[in-house]
Amino acid sequence: MFTRHTGAHARNSASRFPLRPAYPRPGRAGWRRWIPSWRQVLGLSGLFAGTVTGLLLIMYARTEIPSDLNTFAVQQANVYYWADGSEMARTGEVNRQDTPLERVPEKVRWAALAAENETFYSDSGISPSGMVRAVVKMAGGGSTQGGSTITQQYVKNAYLGQEQTFRRKLSEIFIAIKLDQRMSKDDILARYFNTSWYGRGTYGIARAAHAYYGKDVSQLNPSEGAFLAALLQGASRYDPALGPGNRARAEKRWSWVLDRMVAIGKLSPQERAGYTRFPEPVAPPRPTGLTGQTGYLVETAHAYVLAHSDVSDRDFDLGGYQIRTTFDRPRSTALAESVTKLRDGLRPRQREADRHVRIGAASVTTDGRIVALYGGPGYLKQGFNDANSTVVPAGSAFTPFVYAAALRDGVQLRRDRPRTPVTPATVYDGDNKITLHTPEGPYWDRSGKIVKAVNDNGKSWGRIPLKEAVVQSVNTTMMQVGMDVGLNRVGRLATQAGLLKGSLGVQLPAFSLGAATTPSAIRMADAYATFAAGGLHTEPYSVSRLTRDGEQVPVERPTAGRALPAPVAKAVDEALRDAVRRGSAVRARSAGKDAAGKTGTAQDNRSAWFVGYRGTLSTAVSLSRIDPGSQELLSLDGLGGTPEGQPGSPLPADIWTRYMTAR
Repeated sequence: MFTRHTGAHARNSASRFPLRPAYPRPGRAGWRRWIPSWRQVLGLSGLFAGTVTGLLLIMYARTEIPSDLNTFAVQQANVYYWADGSEMARTGEVNRQDTPLERVPEKVRWAALAAENETFYSDSGISPSGMVRAVVKMAGGGSTQGGSTITQQYVKNAYLGQEQTFRRKLSEIFIAIKLDQRMSKDDILARYFNTSWYGRGTYGIARAAHAYYGKDVSQLNPSEGAFLAALLQGASRYDPALGPGNRARAEKRWSWVLDRMVAIGKLSPQERAGYTRFPEPVAPPRPTGLTGQTGYLVETAHAYVLAHSDVSDRDFDLGGYQIRTTFDRPRSTALAESVTKLRDGLRPRQREADRHVRIGAASVTTDGRIVALYGGPGYLKQGFNDANSTVVPAGSAFTPFVYAAALRDGVQLRRDRPRTPVTPATVYDGDNKITLHTPEGPYWDRSGKIVKAVNDNGKSWGRIPLKEAVVQSVNTTMMQVGMDVGLNRVGRLATQAGLLKGSLGVQLPAFSLGAATTPSAIRMADAYATFAAGGLHTEPYSVSRLTRDGEQVPVERPTAGRALPAPVAKAVDEALRDAVRRGSAVRARSAGKDAAGKTGTAQDNRSAWFVGYRGTLSTAVSLSRIDPGSQELLSLDGLGGTPEGQPGSPLPADIWTRYMTAR
């Protein structure tokens, strides 16, 4: 018989057995039911660990040691092409030579091991702590590199490549473990030394010994081995020949490697004490086949690829790239012939003033293409590219930027007054030895003297329109205009037009005359092209297309942007045309009615320029004399037989005119 529970009895039963949710944790109410128990945590963790372990075991079982080595075993050349598609040069063949481990001195081996993997002979081919760091980096969105053993590095070098992905890292680890089980440590180390990249186009320590020290690998000492070990971190950062900051990094790393060798007992403190002087490597050999101007062209295009694409110098050394440059072969030939023809007129054996002459020249179109350059007497004779040199003061060739800044920004004659607009007809004092003024009053130098501006040959021009001051290159006017505009504004405009900020000089009154501003010929030609393009500026570039084995590789190609108002650019253009027709640049008048340009002479007569354009082609020619020992600029007085005291030189204008009229 069933009994119905009613009233208090039913309520009492409900209070004793309340209805509770059974998920996810029975017996818990409210927010506490969502907190997992330790059994649940342990169970889920075990399930996750088991799943991951199972997946890793499956991947490990399926991972095989590749039978083929990487591309350096079938290395190729890099091929450079002229703008018209014809072949210009071939470079970049990998310099590689296998050598037995016994030929590598033991302490040289330990230099690399101390730097990269001191536990190499005791580890299992992988570094657990390094693996953890790699996973942490990956989880944080970084790359998976770092923490690799020698065995892992060999696997990456020989089989997998340099890309940084988690899947590639796992493959590297699994192959390293299997390789460590199948090969002896000495065999792995030998293969590592023979496949590692050391820069200068070299793979393997045998060729690196020749490239950096001109000796057989067996003759290396521990100090030299420590430097080569530093290169394993990246030759582009540690080869002293590749940049001024590299040497300091290399010396620091070299010293650290030697100290690590002492710490792990592979170099005695007494022997370490004998290595206090950095083992300076020899200068890198210049590639054969890059005679004449070709080497400078290849060097310029190579630098552009490395700076404006994702291709590393390591990848580039492996070869296989096709580089279509912007260089025009007829233009390049004409420029070289123009410089050589006029340079041959110098007499360095008879005249001291004709010695140590350096000439750099470059042609850039209004759309940024570098179509020609002259870097020196020949790449194999002089490796330094004078077309890209940043040691020659621009002199008065800088004054068009002062003029443009005045037209665009106006001037401020009193600090408490608004800026005043300026036109080409605005009149200035062009007399010699005028006192320079700031908005607060006369300009005083650090010695407490009022600064006065000086014209070439001490000539006074009286009251002169601003445009005419540019046409006739009146120093005193341009210096005062720069002070009125504000030298910071002048510098800003110059960088917007195309000069690099790092090439601008100290902002003292002589700044307006380019006294310490040292742009390259490439940059100067590009900046003047901004005037020719109506105020539009395009960064200079030397590579129009990059492919590898037929597949296109992305490389940055700059686009035009508005740098100057069109009326300002037009006014500067008119002044530069008048300078050629009847002013300071009249020596270039035979270039034609459409020629526009400006001479440039440093006030201490240590540089001479001519920069100008016809149509869409802008060309800059720089001339200097540089002492080969001190690398200091020498005076141009008497160069080419010119009378003593005559500033500048006619050579840049003559070279420019001959080249711009060549057919």
